[in-house]
Amino acid sequence: MLASITRKQPIASTLSKQRTKPEISGLSLVSLFSGAGGMDIGFHQAGFSTIWANEYDKSIAPSFQSYFPKTIFNGQSITEIPTSSIPHAAGIIGGPPCQSWSEAGARRGIHDSRGQLFFEYIRVLQHVQPAFFVAENVSGILHDRNKKAFQNIISMFSDAGYDVFWEKLNASDYEVPQDRERVFVVGFKKKLCVKFEFPEKIKSKKSLKDAIYDLKDFPLNKDSGIANHETTDTGYSSIFMSRNRVRSWNEQSYTVLAMDRHTPLHPQAPKMIDSGEKDKKIFVPGQEKKYRRLSVRECARIQTFPDDYTFVYSHPRTGYKMVGNAVPVKLAYHLAIKIKSYLG
Repeated sequence: MLASITRKQPIASTLSKQRTKPEISGLSLVSLFSGAGGMDIGFHQAGFSTIWANEYDKSIAPSFQSYFPKTIFNGQSITEIPTSSIPHAAGIIGGPPCQSWSEAGARRGIHDSRGQLFFEYIRVLQHVQPAFFVAENVSGILHDRNKKAFQNIISMFSDAGYDVFWEKLNASDYEVPQDRERVFVVGFKKKLCVKFEFPEKIKSKKSLKDAIYDLKDFPLNKDSGIANHETTDTGYSSIFMSRNRVRSWNEQSYTVLAMDRHTPLHPQAPKMIDSGEKDKKIFVPGQEKKYRRLSVRECARIQTFPDDYTFVYSHPRTGYKMVGNAVPVKLAYHLAIKIKSYLG
């Protein structure tokens, strides 16, 4: 269970004093499409160190740089970065932008410029020649319409000199209190002769109560003493209201997405009920005030970010984007531990 919080010890004040910046030590990593650094944090917790990172989104980069001040950071587009400027490392980790492959996005796949960023990942891989790599993306990349493109990507990883393994993992099986399926592609240099197996599922499940119950009585504002414990007041779309968006305290969260308007609702509210109309749910009459979005901090907890990670933004909407696009830290940790066991 995550550390509890009391009103006498708000996390913003206590953890800012205790915070330890990640050190550059252990097995070195190059991080591509780093985002807020969820995968990096998980790998650091397993004994790796990100020595060089790249994130082009100017609204996200400050958060990564704040948490990883000792990492060499490049904020250019990956397409503009010469491979000669990227250091050699034991591993490469990263997730090329997923919107092109997402079921919630345009679904253009490899025909979208963002989908083609996989080729940039492979370009860097061919230069750095690490012992291993990890590439993460949404489960939509496995859809029939993307089958040929995905097979081509796997073939390109193989042609670059790697034995390639892939699996669709649900974060809920790895101490993450959330249903979240993502595809992970792991490769090891062929000369290492690794027969990689993904980490075994953990039987015990984390719930919303484990993750955020100790935040339930704190006010939603910047003066609460809890960094990023705030939300947006935008309305709910007809798509959002088409099904229940509430999970109870003893359940796992719905997937935390990268848009505030799609953020799951807080478990203090009862589950939404049928309106009598097709594809339309409503809030339980008389209890409407209990319904609110999970805050940015609550979403970060569900994504298993540490409490000492402060998301830097001018509007909470950007906070939701950073959190929702991240790889859950605990999932990354378990994957990193497994990879490390093959490196000797």
